[in-house]
Amino acid sequence: MTRPVTAEQRPETGENRRAPRATSTLVNGHFPRRRWLVLGLSALGGFLLTIVWSAEFVDSTIGDNVANTLLGHDAKETPIAGIGAGIAFAFVSGLAGTFTACNIAAFGAMAPMLGTEGRWSRVRHTFTPLLWLAVGMTAVSATYGAVVGLVGTDMPQFSTAQSTAGTLSARSIQSMVVFGVIGLAMTYLGLAALGLVRDPFERIARRYPNAPMVFLGVLIGGFLIGRPFGLFRQLFRDAAESGNPLYGAAAFILQSLGNILIMAVIFAALALVSGTRLRRWLAARPARIAVITAVALIVAGVFTFLYWDVRLLARREIIPWYPTAPWS
Repeated sequence: MTRPVTAEQRPETGENRRAPRATSTLVNGHFPRRRWLVLGLSALGGFLLTIVWSAEFVDSTIGDNVANTLLGHDAKETPIAGIGAGIAFAFVSGLAGTFTACNIAAFGAMAPMLGTEGRWSRVRHTFTPLLWLAVGMTAVSATYGAVVGLVGTDMPQFSTAQSTAGTLSARSIQSMVVFGVIGLAMTYLGLAALGLVRDPFERIARRYPNAPMVFLGVLIGGFLIGRPFGLFRQLFRDAAESGNPLYGAAAFILQSLGNILIMAVIFAALALVSGTRLRRWLAARPARIAVITAVALIVAGVFTFLYWDVRLLARREIIPWYPTAPWS
């Protein structure tokens, strides 16, 4: 006697297959079959990036040279004289700090926009989420800048004391906490894009569809709170010594906006040059967009957490060893 086939055992057909459902701009509901492989390779990529990443190259070779060229003088050695110079320095230091790992995550968030119909439509759909990203960034920047203008001289980031082996300074602890939270949050969003965990924006995105982009902006804006970038630390000390919360808020907002300006130009260019072939390739398998988004977020998240919460401990000789490339 043949046993009846249950619903769980019945092969998926058009009648019983659960239709993919997008829950937010970061989770389109089309998940790849080899999700664990994507996760493993992405995490490995983030780990390898911590090995080869050179803060000296990014901060000094790129960041300092860009700032020196735009300002026309040595940005680190020349004091910030007045509010006008501080505003200019804030924007330029933001441009100089564009090439950081946080922008990998922003690219992942833009991935769904590349499949939009029409060239100019893709440009419009690229700038819309970028504007919401800027909303989250400026909210954090303005708040933190105002706090720095009021009480900055008593904050850990104001300190210029050199870190010593075997100990963690208050400044290092602040960076570890901030970047650790940001890294874990980005990783979780990447897992959600793969369907491995629940989308945290599933409910709120129904009413506020741009909430995920605002949250990503908050995370990227949070880099200011723990950022050790030399030029930013110089801006921080200037805002703290001014005692002016309005100046602090304005300077930090411009620093954040400068940080995403080049990114906005790059995304607009990608939207313009991505033609029919790319659109068809993405549309043929919507899971490809999920993979691009997840990989970008997981790589950035794993890198941020390991670099600032594990590799930093090794550099302070609190844990015995962490692999690093000779140039890093």
